[in-house]
Amino acid sequence: MRLRFREILQSGKFVVTAEIGPPKGTNLQHMLHHIDLLKDQVDALNVTDHQSSVMRYPSLGGALLVKEQGGEPILQMTCRDRNRLALQADLLFAHSRGIHNVLCLTGDSVVVGDHKDAKGVFDLDSCQLLAAIRTMEKGMDLGGNQLDGGIEFCAGAIVTPEANPIEPQLIKFEKKVEAGAEFFQTQAVYDLEKFQRFMEYARPFGVKILAGIILLTSWRMADFMNKNVPGVFVPQPLIDEMKSAPKGEALRVGIEIAARMIRAIRENQICDGVHIMAIGKEEVVPQILKEAALLDA
Repeated sequence: MRLRFREILQSGKFVVTAEIGPPKGTNLQHMLHHIDLLKDQVDALNVTDHQSSVMRYPSLGGALLVKEQGGEPILQMTCRDRNRLALQADLLFAHSRGIHNVLCLTGDSVVVGDHKDAKGVFDLDSCQLLAAIRTMEKGMDLGGNQLDGGIEFCAGAIVTPEANPIEPQLIKFEKKVEAGAEFFQTQAVYDLEKFQRFMEYARPFGVKILAGIILLTSWRMADFMNKNVPGVFVPQPLIDEMKSAPKGEALRVGIEIAARMIRAIRENQICDGVHIMAIGKEEVVPQILKEAALLDA
């Protein structure tokens, strides 16, 4: 019988999660293929919630698919698109359908997505959503009304350990822990020395931290993230390594880099696990795990 994610986190094993992006439409063929490919290779599967403010099939529907296919889903919930009534209703529905893990996100601005005239809601932020979950677990909604049947979630959040300056992230991290976060999945980590310094700060808080690993597919992707994604910095030696890849071999080199980083994180016990974000290349995640010596771990 598959262990629930909270039990896995508490077991002391090196935890591995991966991410699945729902389709823009109702053709679920590729998503179901990725779920089937990964459900037995990782401990849990995140389902993104209109990632980068691009409208897609809902995270809640995707999480149900993961569960129906025998996987362990992590429901991503952003506060960008729903007010507190809708967020609480979705939590009630998710719990009633056996979804027990949620990652709380404030959400990207709508201006970066494909519906630039949409109105961002942001009634709550990620800290307040975490607190709302803990309030509902006590049998009350945010209006102070008693619930007829409560909820229970292993709730997590994100942190950006390579942000510059780092101090605002540390403040947010502490607030999220205080609000009830049990685990954190980080933004992409490429500088392990800097990440180790963050972990020295974070360890005493007693929460589980999974290092975010974004698969590099080209040196231009790395350069783009450095210029456009706050809190992500790909060191020049890694960009040079991607640049030196023979024609048609950039993905292979990116897989090697991801596997090498995962091995270093695990062997040096830097944190509690990894969260792999292949972003459209989910089919290579098993290869990353194999090269990182995790499939038989």
